Amino acid sequence: MPSNEQRRAAAKRKLERQLANRAERARRRKQLTIAGSVLGVVVLVAAISGVYFLTKGDDSSDAKDATQSNSAPSAAAPPAAAAKPAMVNCVYKDSQKPADKPATKPVKADGIPTTGNDAKVSISMETNQGPIGLTLNNAESPCTVNSFVSLASQKFFDGTSCHRMTASDGLKVLQCGDPTASGMGGPGYEFDNEYPTDQLDANNPTAAQQPIAYKRGTLAMANAGPGTNGSQFFIVYGDSQLPPNYTIFGTVDDNSMGTLDKIAKAGQDNSNGPGDGKPSQPVDIQSVRID
Repeated sequence: MPSNEQRRAAAKRKLERQLANRAERARRRKQLTIAGSVLGVVVLVAAISGVYFLTKGDDSSDAKDATQSNSAPSAAAPPAAAAKPAMVNCVYKDSQKPADKPATKPVKADGIPTTGNDAKVSISMETNQGPIGLTLNNAESPCTVNSFVSLASQKFFDGTSCHRMTASDGLKVLQCGDPTASGMGGPGYEFDNEYPTDQLDANNPTAAQQPIAYKRGTLAMANAGPGTNGSQFFIVYGDSQLPPNYTIFGTVDDNSMGTLDKIAKAGQDNSNGPGDGKPSQPVDIQSVRID
């Protein structure tokens, strides 16, 4: 049972996040009124770079060559999220690869609420580099949030390491959530993309390749292609650009960005090529808890 001091600390964190959420919503409403344009050639470069950095699997020489480009394409703001029903049903299917750490699919998959008090979920992630507070957006990506909360409740992320950090001009992310720290691990199940992928125009096939802005503080899912989300996620520590194929399901609390800046300042070892590798200073997740 938590002590009075722990309950007061949790209440203080929750209030701080609520205030930060209000400011973030106001900022995003302003951003969503702005759109950029992208040239076709640089769109292709951005798409290749994004898939290389944020999919599970071994490195390839072609992908490494793509990351060496010095061009920095412009990116549009993420599409505005259409309102979801008050409740949604989620599908979690078995993946070809079994779980790399004991885990089960979310017990509840039907009737996941997206509004009211359930629209936001506060998470505290403790790492050896410092605390990272997260606010999950159930209103935009309810099935992703439901999975993340389920895995956190099972302590799936506890004792794992963030296995990858990028530092290119257009992509600055810290990737975590793999119990094997190899880029290949997962929970034994997978599920479809949500926001912003589900906002794309189905009649415009090129929309999925046009980079959008993944802003500093964004929390998103890594995947190995459509419908392969599992446990791996990435945190954007500097404004980045990617095709809209990676589900955004939350944000890092403003008062936790200092921890990310500390990790980023230490750099990465370039073991996967220039601007890509393991964090120079190990980033170990000690616990992930629902506030």
